Amino acid sequence: MHADIHLTLHTLRSAELRREAAEFREAAAFREGVAPREGVALRRDRTDLRTRLGWSLVELGLRLVNRPVTRTRTHLA
Repeated sequence: MHADIHLTLHTLRSAELRREAAEFREAAAFREGVAPREGVALRRDRTDLRTRLGWSLVELGLRLVNRPVTRTRTHLA
């Protein structure tokens, strides 16, 4: 991979992580009852909660589906 492409990808990922960290801090402040900064939509926090709950349910379902099957030994007479 060329150095300029690697640097561009790193820059994009860094900006994405900074945005996610800012959203996390704002959501944590909202949960703790601290007034959010100007321009922060409270509806987004509700949507984030729904998204996290949805993905948690998906993860739980996948764990249940992928559970190893325990086979019982049948005795033939």
